[in-house]
Amino acid sequence: MNYLLWISYKGTRYAGFQVQPNAPTVCAVLQDAMQAVLGQRPDVKGCSRTDSGVHARRFALSFCYTGKVPMAKLVPALNAHLPPDIRAVDIQPVPDDFHARYAAHAKTYHYYILNARVDDPFTFDTCYRVGPPLDVTAMQAATKQFVGTHDFSALCASGSSAAAHGDTVRTITDCTVIQSGNQIVISVTADGYLYNMVRILAGTLVDAGLHKRTPESIPALLESRDRRQAGPTLPAKGLFLEKVEYPRLNAVL
Repeated sequence: MNYLLWISYKGTRYAGFQVQPNAPTVCAVLQDAMQAVLGQRPDVKGCSRTDSGVHARRFALSFCYTGKVPMAKLVPALNAHLPPDIRAVDIQPVPDDFHARYAAHAKTYHYYILNARVDDPFTFDTCYRVGPPLDVTAMQAATKQFVGTHDFSALCASGSSAAAHGDTVRTITDCTVIQSGNQIVISVTADGYLYNMVRILAGTLVDAGLHKRTPESIPALLESRDRRQAGPTLPAKGLFLEKVEYPRLNAVL
């Protein structure tokens, strides 16, 4: 059977999802739990790599399993062997040709900002603090300039394999900024992302909120395809993979 497993994790202690030879990763820890529960180490297909320190509320991965452990018991059994900062959430059977990454229609990321003079000791490792007051209205106006199909080279960090092959066109279907008290949440939904794209987009919006750039400057920024003209790459700790959409499953999960 091919299964789609949903997990949630706090990425602070991990060098991203993808297995790496000399660093702890979410996938390696998950496969250790699978080995303990299933008696085998399935080949896991994740919906995204996620960088070191990035978090996920709903991360999807697919894997094949032909053993005898019932599907209904897999989630609690995995959680019994996982650390508290990684949780299995749900599981469902999927078609044999389903791949968690290639079947994804869109992904939504949230970037969390604390707009305050002092860090919050309860959220310091899951959001980025900006001390000066941010003009949220200007940030909201800037988000509208990113929506649509564009070449996002200006929002791509060096070292991107996609950029090296000229594959830098993506479609952002939704981009918003919402403020609640001193917390600001940037939300981006797109059909795909370039390396560090959301973190650079968030840094560019912070620049708009600090009046270092105008919302009207964004189209020229995108047309320039010049990373140097965009804002800073904000720290990974504020970034969350929020949800993944799979039209073939007739659901947003």
